[in-house]
Amino acid sequence: MQIWPGRPYPLGATFDGTGINFALYSSVAERVELCLLDDDGTETRVEVTEVDAHVWHAYLPGGQPGQRYGYRVHGPYDPAAGHRCDPSKFLLDPYAKAIDGQIDGDPSLYSYDFEDAGARNTTDSLGHTMSSVVINPFFDWGYDRPPNHEYHESVIYEAHVKGLTKLHPGIPEEFRGTYAGLAHPVVIEHLTTLGITAIELMPVHQFVNDPHLQEKGLTNYWGYNTIGFFAPHNGYASYGTRGEQVQEFKSVVKAMHEANIEVILDVVYNHTAEGNHMGPTLSFRGIDNASYYRLVDDDKAHYFDTTGTGNSLLMRSPHTLQMIMDSLRYWVEEMHVDGFRFDLASTLARELHEVDRLSAFFDIIQQDPVISQVKLIAEPWDVGEGGYQVGGFPPLWTEWNGKYRDTVRDFWRGEPSTLGEFASRITGSSDLYEHTGRRPVASINFVTAHDGFTLRDLVSYNEKHNEANGEGGADGESHNRSWNCGVEGPTDDPKITRLRLRQKRNFLTTLLMSQGVPMIAHGDELGRTQEGNNNVYCQDNELSWVDWDLDEERTALLEYTRKIVQLRKDHPVLRRRRFFAGSAEHGGESEIGDIEWFTPAGEHMADEDWGVSYARSVMVFLNGQAIPEPDARGERIIDDSVLGLLNADGKAIEFTLPDASFGSSWVTVLDTATPKPVAKKRAPGSTIRVEGRSTIILMQPAEEAQ
Repeated sequence: MQIWPGRPYPLGATFDGTGINFALYSSVAERVELCLLDDDGTETRVEVTEVDAHVWHAYLPGGQPGQRYGYRVHGPYDPAAGHRCDPSKFLLDPYAKAIDGQIDGDPSLYSYDFEDAGARNTTDSLGHTMSSVVINPFFDWGYDRPPNHEYHESVIYEAHVKGLTKLHPGIPEEFRGTYAGLAHPVVIEHLTTLGITAIELMPVHQFVNDPHLQEKGLTNYWGYNTIGFFAPHNGYASYGTRGEQVQEFKSVVKAMHEANIEVILDVVYNHTAEGNHMGPTLSFRGIDNASYYRLVDDDKAHYFDTTGTGNSLLMRSPHTLQMIMDSLRYWVEEMHVDGFRFDLASTLARELHEVDRLSAFFDIIQQDPVISQVKLIAEPWDVGEGGYQVGGFPPLWTEWNGKYRDTVRDFWRGEPSTLGEFASRITGSSDLYEHTGRRPVASINFVTAHDGFTLRDLVSYNEKHNEANGEGGADGESHNRSWNCGVEGPTDDPKITRLRLRQKRNFLTTLLMSQGVPMIAHGDELGRTQEGNNNVYCQDNELSWVDWDLDEERTALLEYTRKIVQLRKDHPVLRRRRFFAGSAEHGGESEIGDIEWFTPAGEHMADEDWGVSYARSVMVFLNGQAIPEPDARGERIIDDSVLGLLNADGKAIEFTLPDASFGSSWVTVLDTATPKPVAKKRAPGSTIRVEGRSTIILMQPAEEAQ
């Protein structure tokens, strides 16, 4: 076999039309073997002799896309010193653009003996692990252009590739649960008629199916166990895993863009699937353990873990930072995605042990001409000390607002002394974001997400029911801020059923009426249930998949969700780009009249009103004539004014509308006590009965105000 020297850049395997360049970084390697696999699994080892600045490289003339390969790295195996090179392990290329196969949990994947952890296990892992695949990078993108929705226009839909599509009857069976299913017209139509502007996909980077879950007959369904930061997960491919998954994923992005929908990826750069010191040797560990992972300073045989998964990537390492940035740019430039949601982002920001707002990761993102221009969403916490950083990320970043979720849940289940914070959350959380120069759109507002109860379960269960996970109920969050409305789980009681419907509509209305960026979890608009399981990370079955068989009640919820999303889209006053004038406290009583707060009696809220422990009802006025930002052409924005009547009390309350200075007439557009309210005109000072635990939204047409 003829081998040429090749080049040290770019890293990974690059097909140029006439051959393949291979480049692998390892600062500790003494020898590197490139391992080429035939279709029958026969391995051909090629000595890589060229090395520049710790990058080992070679060129294979005549090499073609579809070639499977891996590496064997010879070097020190000294766990106490942080080194774990092991040439008996067939290793994935960290820059692999596609990956074939899956691990099977065989003992050969581990560099130690199961019976004696101190003894080496040099059994060859080939045949029990995954292999890297050379891809053809060429794809006909046609006239693909990113939608480039501004944040304030965005409605994000968090979805799982398989979970969203597996049960859809309109998708051909062979495409269900795959990228091709996600790109199918029936899915696109659902998203567009719902009013979604961006789909946020749960992990599609190649991940590992944990052996301990496989032993229990379960699987890693969510995918937060990445092993390939450049490769689309092969388990979602419908017609091949020798690079076909790359083409198929690109087709998803192209189809979404044609429908004016952005694609955002949930990415897991904080750790890898190799786990702690007892984990398998699949890639990074066997290539250059100490360069890729954070090790305990005085005990380098162990990993510093702020993710709860066994390891954390070493963000101080320039080569780790390079890999992450190369990965991000690849997904933007080559795969055309529009942004990223960073899982456990606080871990990425850690320099030593603390979360540093000016860490190397933030600096390198800030100066990057590609990544700084896409949507950047942080999950602003990890499990390490000081890891809860809601409001602590720098400009450019938006954040999953966990305080929004918690406060809105508490308000609608009737917790005392929540009214003041509730007002702050629904008006954009200026107390969290304004001090860093950010605007309301820094807040990604959500009530539910993949992690936790679905919306239907949030109003149906007081306790988690995770027995199917096989962990004795020890997994999943125990403090869910949920309320079952009187009965745990399913019920035929019509009173409780009606209350649960109101609560679901309350949550959706609050979410879409709040300043900031709303995020809906897939299936919540359809009344999806997980039967009280709030941690379906290992449930790849009907429990976690979206059920598309809709009855009358679930169809009505879908129609209501479409209506409320459209209402937000039609009215700029509901999606402002700037905070309201006034103080951050209680959402900002305004000096220029862009927002005002009233008691149910129609009187201005006084300071003491906010602190009353039993106060669960409030009226808020949003002035459509006082929107401070101009439109895209620099013209003044004039919109209908909005009056929101929110009653989280268990009893009905008579609300008195404000006097004529706030509006000459009001029309009901939404009432969560009924899916189809009567559009009746209301005069200033008149009273409206608001049912217990319900919301009424009224509007005054802009032309009447003028």
